[in-house]
Amino acid sequence: MSDASMESRVLTVVGAGLAGCEAAYQAAKRGVRVCLVEMKPEKMTPAHRSDKFAELVCSNSLRSDETTNAAGLLKEELRIWGSLVMEAADSTRVAAGSALAVDRELFSSYITEKIRSNPNIEVIEREVGEIPPAPVVIATGPLTSDALAADIKEKLGRDSLSFNDAAAPIVDAATVDMTKAFFASRYNKGDADYLNCPMTREEYDAFYDALMTAKTADLHDVDLENGKPKVFEGCMPMEIMGARGRDTLRYGPMKPVGIINPATGRDDFYAVVQLRRENADGTMYNLVGFQTHLTFPEQRRVFRMIPGLENADFVRYGVMHRNTYLNSPGLLTPYYSLVSDRGVYFAGQMTGVEGYIESAASGFVAGVCAAARLRGIPEPEFPRETVTGALAHYVSEGSLAGDFQPMNANFGIVPPLGFKVRGGKRARNEKLAQRALEAAKAAADDPALKY
Repeated sequence: MSDASMESRVLTVVGAGLAGCEAAYQAAKRGVRVCLVEMKPEKMTPAHRSDKFAELVCSNSLRSDETTNAAGLLKEELRIWGSLVMEAADSTRVAAGSALAVDRELFSSYITEKIRSNPNIEVIEREVGEIPPAPVVIATGPLTSDALAADIKEKLGRDSLSFNDAAAPIVDAATVDMTKAFFASRYNKGDADYLNCPMTREEYDAFYDALMTAKTADLHDVDLENGKPKVFEGCMPMEIMGARGRDTLRYGPMKPVGIINPATGRDDFYAVVQLRRENADGTMYNLVGFQTHLTFPEQRRVFRMIPGLENADFVRYGVMHRNTYLNSPGLLTPYYSLVSDRGVYFAGQMTGVEGYIESAASGFVAGVCAAARLRGIPEPEFPRETVTGALAHYVSEGSLAGDFQPMNANFGIVPPLGFKVRGGKRARNEKLAQRALEAAKAAADDPALKY
């Protein structure tokens, strides 16, 4: 659809969660007429209790508010650009140390009032079962209705949707102890692409025992079979695999064969944990074959028993739950629009971002970009140095691993500085934050971001 034919159209936004409300508000305050379609209260999901918009269903914490934390930096970027979600959060915050936590009811009420009182926004309460005509922003979340999911699959291709059964954790490469880990590929194939953490028998036995007795997370919306999670063999949680026998993992993802430490020539390891590069910059590595549904604290405790990962920072923990999301790389642009139809945008967790503020950020980008097209001006460029831009590029490009998985805000997806910083991780993060905020302030001068 051409820009000219879109200029007189109303922007339809489907879903009044954080992403949908942000998208609708950003477009409306730039003079675009918006029709916001929300199925509540006509139809409620099991996760929702209120008929208000932007309901926080899991926690009232929006995580760290410090800019040396990627989630905190993302918040500050959105403040600079005028985010509704951040305006609401700052107005309804409650004491929570360095984290930003809010009064849930006041937060949702604040956003609901802002949306309903905006003269450019019309709210329609009904369920949507198919993608509306462009221009449109689809922000229906990870529990998208079966009818809409089926329509997305039919129109975008059978590989357009992913169903996340189990995913492996990802660590910050800078926090791996390289006095214990080493680069090498099995049988010297490739360019030493893997980080290897070798184990002695004693270390393996201790790890195995901890794994087998670790607490698993409660499973919601996961298919069960005979009371146990129904999983595919190719993405089986390691604790389920390990329950088949003490040596099962050593013959599976932790097999030590074909791996030589180039510094010592040793190859007589009892077990080896391999970590694969997650992004082109090599700032993140995922634990190969470590799909899991242990609780997050247990993942931190058990996986830090691996030599070299004693002080590892996890940028994403392993998860296992029903989570319908787009197989976004190659399907979406960095503006969250379809490659095949630039007038159709997606936002929120269904794009492959994880978390409240990440969802809001995707809605912000989609709303601003949709408004720009309707106004006949170029869509703004969100710098990759910002967490907002880095998330958009992660969603549109994916990772080198090829297996696209949802992602929280983290510094691993941001381009590296290109120089070393003394003072450790915090000093590095301060430099990354300074660079990002400078880029965000410069981007604010873009005509599409002005209102």
